[in-house]
Amino acid sequence: MASSSSSINMNPQIKYDVFLSFRGKDVRHNFISHLNAALCRKKIVTFIDDKLNRGNEISPSLLSAIEGSKISIVIFSKGYASSRWCLNELVKILESKNKYGQIVVPVFYLVDPSDVRNQTGTFGDSFSKLEERFKEKIDMLQTWRIAMREAANLSGFDSHGI
Repeated sequence: MASSSSSINMNPQIKYDVFLSFRGKDVRHNFISHLNAALCRKKIVTFIDDKLNRGNEISPSLLSAIEGSKISIVIFSKGYASSRWCLNELVKILESKNKYGQIVVPVFYLVDPSDVRNQTGTFGDSFSKLEERFKEKIDMLQTWRIAMREAANLSGFDSHGI
């Protein structure tokens, strides 16, 4: 039987099995370190941005790492939405999902998926602080809101249920 063609093109530049997106301040020394170690023990090649310098824009090497990953795991934590860096990563991850068919797995670490979807609760409080800093950039704020809603609607894992 002939296979059907898809409108999604797989990225031929795959370098990583998994890209980890997270707010380091919230989860770097607990959840992420354990998750990354477990993946590495299984010989899963991960990209973790613990050695990159933070700046105003996502670096080309980070954009390349996102595009060059088969799967992105997004760890939504209480402070994730307070970081424009994290939200810009999320936007790029969802672009890669739509363009290349990248698998995106959200993990809701001590936050409710509906709070991510609707920017409410402590997660919403974090986003409100970011909103205040970027209130003149309405288009950017809307892009982030849409990305959070889209990612929260994907099938993922909720730490409350683990």
